[in-house]
Amino acid sequence: MATTNINVRVDTELKRSAEELFDDLGLNMSTAITMFLRSAVSHEGIPFEVKRQIPNAETKAALAEYAEMKNNPGKYKRHNSFRDVLKDSIPGA
Repeated sequence: MATTNINVRVDTELKRSAEELFDDLGLNMSTAITMFLRSAVSHEGIPFEVKRQIPNAETKAALAEYAEMKNNPGKYKRHNSFRDVLKDSIPGA
């Protein structure tokens, strides 16, 4: 079977981590990518779920609170140190 080259640019740390993982599995990068491509062809698509990460309700609320605080800094008390936070939060601290 004839082969061809594929050039892919990835983050250096991602490549290093993947090579370490594949080495532990007894694979090289070329074999691992070939396995992915064969699986994609076999599945007639990406062989795993691909979707946007949607924040849960608690995270959405925290992000909205952050946006409110950022847009209206005068409405919120600021502290210069963690010690000041403790003094405000814990009686006698």
